[in-house]
Amino acid sequence: MNKQPLAINNDKSALAEGSRALMAATAELAGEQVSEARNRLAAALENGKKLLGRVKEKALESARATDECVHEHPYQTIGVAFGVGALIAYLIARRTSRNGG
Repeated sequence: MNKQPLAINNDKSALAEGSRALMAATAELAGEQVSEARNRLAAALENGKKLLGRVKEKALESARATDECVHEHPYQTIGVAFGVGALIAYLIARRTSRNGG
């Protein structure tokens, strides 16, 4: 269940590490284009960090709202979950019977 956030964190870390390595490797190179590319990369990394922070905050807000709603309406939540589960089971059974399985 926690695999996706862990994978995102690993990807983020790998991207940041690769970007830092690229910036370190190009630190000695002179030239306006290299300098401009380094500045764009640094700006992109900073924007990525900000975006990730906003996405995490929105996810936490949604989780809190969902938790609150479930606690306020537990029986309705159980009913909806049961209905969705029944619908999924029906669709799977229907698909399986069509395929001769």
